[in-house]
Amino acid sequence: MPANLLTVFCVALAACDSPEPALARDTVVADTGKRVRALDGRLSVPRGFKVAYFAKELKGVRMMALGPSGVVYASQPRSSRVVRLPDANRDNVADSIQVAVSGLTRPTGLAFRGDWLYIANSDALVRVRLDANGLASGKPEELAKFSGTNGHSTRTVVIGADSALYVSIGSSCNLCIEEHEDRATVMRYDLDGKNGRVFSKGLRNAVGVAVHPSTKEIWVTTHERDNLKPDHQNLPPEEIDILKDGADYGWPYCHSDRVPNPEYNDRARCASTELPALMMQAHSAPLGIAFLANAKRFPKDYRGDALVAFHGSWNRDQPTGAKVVRIRTAKNKPVRYEDFVTGWQLKDGSRWGRPVDVVVTTDGSVLISDDDGGAIYRVYR
Repeated sequence: MPANLLTVFCVALAACDSPEPALARDTVVADTGKRVRALDGRLSVPRGFKVAYFAKELKGVRMMALGPSGVVYASQPRSSRVVRLPDANRDNVADSIQVAVSGLTRPTGLAFRGDWLYIANSDALVRVRLDANGLASGKPEELAKFSGTNGHSTRTVVIGADSALYVSIGSSCNLCIEEHEDRATVMRYDLDGKNGRVFSKGLRNAVGVAVHPSTKEIWVTTHERDNLKPDHQNLPPEEIDILKDGADYGWPYCHSDRVPNPEYNDRARCASTELPALMMQAHSAPLGIAFLANAKRFPKDYRGDALVAFHGSWNRDQPTGAKVVRIRTAKNKPVRYEDFVTGWQLKDGSRWGRPVDVVVTTDGSVLISDDDGGAIYRVYR
């Protein structure tokens, strides 16, 4: 079993005919003396950090990206648009909400190359050139079509170190053998959308996608399956996966540490799949991921780590998630995770917000988007 697995067990300690599913339990910071309240007492952060609103009234805000000159852009899928959030007076609060691109089809992921904004719609990858005001200079150009929008409909895009576009396309179902090869994958395209091919497969829903600043490897946060017996609330773990060209990460045939899904029980196929880099609490719904190499407003010991937004569970008796966690690393690999910003979920399990994405700004602080609360928060020291 990999060292990063938090808890591993077998129901029968005697010889087991087949491995039991692995459990990755949730983590909390038990010493409250090391944490303080922020945002008028609504959130909890490690001592020394502060949280403030960067922008409000952003219903359904999802993914973010920094445009030319560091201006923040954010997607609003339900509003079919991408907005620009300038901060001309540099007071760390958005001056206004400007519609940069409209008429889109449930846009989620954003990426920039120069003055080109690449947008991952639910049905296609498009791009648009921005004008001198940072707004669309014309209609978006369609680069590549996706096979369908049923099931997991969000799409995420990042530009890799090789200047190629990497797009995550989730599965059409909870557990099934897909009809189309682009589902449950991360696809690779040239910057003009040509030469599309499967880069990595067997990824049920890899929402967060980021390029490691040192290794240039692509890390993804992957949602695993639902309704797995005997403990559907805690099985299987969510994952951080480090992508390899041509690798198979197991879904739908297996999960966790190459454990076969009972619906297929294909142990031979699972034996050749890629292991998760880190396993995390089931049903946390990990979304955006950001590396902290340029987080100058954070302590130096954070710089090799990453932050991940947990959107939160929908199918547990005791809800989990709705927080941002710190991914601790060693030798450029994830080794464990711990709470960073909490408080969106109350003690009774209700929530007043759900984190979606994380981005490091040009001043070295961190922004967190919240689609349920309709806001973007700034975290800094």
